[in-house]
Amino acid sequence: MGVVGNTIDFTEERAPCGLVVDGLRYQEDDAAGLFVEVTTYTCGCRRAIREFHDGSVHIRTVHHDGTVLLDEHSAEHEA
Repeated sequence: MGVVGNTIDFTEERAPCGLVVDGLRYQEDDAAGLFVEVTTYTCGCRRAIREFHDGSVHIRTVHHDGTVLLDEHSAEHEA
């Protein structure tokens, strides 16, 4: 089975900078455990969440001025 992607427009959501703005959210899922969600706000802020097949999660949040607010990779899977 292939990867399924979906783009969603949203309105009036709080961006990482604190402004309430519109934006786009792109979601992708391969039905085998990989999930990607990339949110782009009209102010320029961005948030990307990636959940991998092994259960680990990577979250990266960037302020509209380019400052990285969060860049975290948490391993949920233990070998």
